[in-house]
Amino acid sequence: MNKDRATTTTRPAAHWTMEFPAAITVCDAEGRVLELNDLAAANYAQEGGRELIGHSIFDCHPAPAREKLRQLMAERRSNAYTIEKGDLHKFIYQAPWFSGGDYRGFVEISIEIPGTLPHFVRAGPAS
Repeated sequence: MNKDRATTTTRPAAHWTMEFPAAITVCDAEGRVLELNDLAAANYAQEGGRELIGHSIFDCHPAPAREKLRQLMAERRSNAYTIEKGDLHKFIYQAPWFSGGDYRGFVEISIEIPGTLPHFVRAGPAS
């Protein structure tokens, strides 16, 4: 694949992430929602679903989470954790995204996981 084409081609909103089986939320550097895939829109249905596009991501979070997200965005660092709501378990990964080396905002990926996960220790150098 041509590296220049891969980094400069823009894709329509209906790319592979739309039906990906994890909730993906993308916001810009100010915290405005740019994109929600299908599962993220469904998860935020009570807050407006895709109507959230163009609005502040901070309005979708309680105060402690809002402040944590503001800090992560200011420091441009990633965050990972798990949550449990009744029988539902999720792995949450939040990370800055960049374009052409410039900071553009933040992405949150929320993946449903089983209550217990196998853990494997691999031999060799970390990579």
